[in-house]
Amino acid sequence: MSDTLPPFEDTTDFENADRGFLAALVPGTVTDDGGRTVWDGDAYRFLEADCPDTAHPSLWRQSRLCARQGLYEVTEGVYQVRGLDLSNMTLVEGERGVVVIDPLISVETAAAALALYREHRGDRPVTGLIYTHSHGDHFGGARGVLPHGTEEGVPVLAPAGFLEHAVSENVYAGNAMTRRAVYMYGSNLPKAPDAQIGAGLGQTTSIGTISLIPPTVDITETGQEETVDGLRIVFQLTPGTEAPAEMNFLFPDLRALCLAENATHNMHNVLTLRGAVVRDARIWSVYLDEAIEYFHGRYDVAFASHHWPTWGHDEVVRFLTEQRDLYAYLHDQTLRLLNEGLTAPEIAETIELPPALARAWHARGYYGSLNHNAKAVYQRYLGWFDGNVAHLWEHPPVELAKRYVAVAGGPAETLAKARAYVEEGDLRFAATLLNHLVFATAPEVPVGEERPASAVHQEAKEVLAGVYERLGHGSENGPWRNFYLTSAQELREGISGEVIDMTNPEMAAALTVPMLVDSLAVAIDGPRAWDDDLTVDLVLTDDPEGGRRRLTLHNGALTHRTVTDPRTPAGLTLTLSKPQLLGLLGGQGPGELGVGVEGDPALFARLLSYVTKPDPRFPIVTP
Repeated sequence: MSDTLPPFEDTTDFENADRGFLAALVPGTVTDDGGRTVWDGDAYRFLEADCPDTAHPSLWRQSRLCARQGLYEVTEGVYQVRGLDLSNMTLVEGERGVVVIDPLISVETAAAALALYREHRGDRPVTGLIYTHSHGDHFGGARGVLPHGTEEGVPVLAPAGFLEHAVSENVYAGNAMTRRAVYMYGSNLPKAPDAQIGAGLGQTTSIGTISLIPPTVDITETGQEETVDGLRIVFQLTPGTEAPAEMNFLFPDLRALCLAENATHNMHNVLTLRGAVVRDARIWSVYLDEAIEYFHGRYDVAFASHHWPTWGHDEVVRFLTEQRDLYAYLHDQTLRLLNEGLTAPEIAETIELPPALARAWHARGYYGSLNHNAKAVYQRYLGWFDGNVAHLWEHPPVELAKRYVAVAGGPAETLAKARAYVEEGDLRFAATLLNHLVFATAPEVPVGEERPASAVHQEAKEVLAGVYERLGHGSENGPWRNFYLTSAQELREGISGEVIDMTNPEMAAALTVPMLVDSLAVAIDGPRAWDDDLTVDLVLTDDPEGGRRRLTLHNGALTHRTVTDPRTPAGLTLTLSKPQLLGLLGGQGPGELGVGVEGDPALFARLLSYVTKPDPRFPIVTP
């Protein structure tokens, strides 16, 4: 597959990334109330040097651009704080205050970004909050700009379905996604030329406090117009693109277009490596095409939730056109090849971009990649099974690895063969073979007992770590690099480092009662609950419709529905408000909370006894 890089002498991106600069945060670090550093932009100063041989020069260039931090003027009345988190915070000045778009990941970084803006633009109150879409780096810092007690009368706008999708991604599968995000963003890696240098979409994720203020205004259709603090805003809904709930929007009086995360200065993910619902590359392209036509002639600058703006109407059209073609080509060519019988790995090795797109810096695979995006399109249409029945019922990883190692002649012979592949430069197969060896020779340790690993297991881990390190240093894709280097780190040092908490009380308070019950349902230990049968009714006193929700645990499955005239009585009926329900889920008793109880009060405790708490540090590169 050919891979021609764009010309490095083209400095347009650097000029645009620096345009409108007003001031940096000095020092470029953010700490929480306890003094813990949750963001350190100064750690990336090494990027000012020339690219070393431990990094792909294209990714080094992208990281230099993303590491720029501070307050920037986009156009009159529109400002961005960039480089204080993975995402950007945009601030638009209205008649009385400022409307905040996408308040970063953490309360602490959002507060620091707002303070930097106020230092240079005045102490304007926050008069509106807009979430462009349902990913955590675009809502998590909400309480940093609207602390408790200040949100009264402040509209919070989001695309229809925002809350449902924010919960399904960050709560239902949150533990697994958060663990894998440590790999994707390299958050536990040192910031250094041979370690974490960025993630393509931004540098890394902050590790502060996550919050969520529920939306008060839903954007339900394209063409919907809202006025917030005197600012007219025209919306385009783009569901199923970069996020299940997402929207672009125009400030017509400012001639400024927000592209959310639908068009950024890299190829994005059709399926993010941390895990998510597969995105629809076809509809992504359709909505970009719609944006070109729908907003035509009404803007002079376009900005997004990541990276730097694009100025000039014609330049924006060119940018959007190439981004549109990127996702359309990816989708259509993957479908063409799968219909010719190629499997996902075969398509990923075959497909290549047209020369005009390959030479566009903003189409490079810094965050998504052509290789794993093609596999994602395949997965969307045909799923995980490639049709070859040999892959239908394979052994799980450890048992499969043991058999591969046996076929190769045993652990010592497998290690020798893997070293030979390393010497030959076939790092990809060396990684496959060594991974089997690590899984096949890992000690089987009974609960409560320690047993040392074999010498060949330890040696295999070290050799594999070296292979991953070399693969990471050669990767143009930020998440690939971070996955490889974090894998090497954990093989050598074990699992350590910070864990982002997506289950804090602020997140739970934002969930609806059905969402809270759903979050319980996915944590039920089904086998332990197989033989139980119980019913609990929740009568919500703060539900305007006086809702009664029936929870049923049967055959290990917790289901729930709204009932108005139940045919049979519940074993337990709790009359309570949502805050009281949160208290019960937090371990408080009905009596101390003043909850109304009818029936057997032990049933709710029995239900909670089946709820598991997943390990946020589960192994990935070892069994």
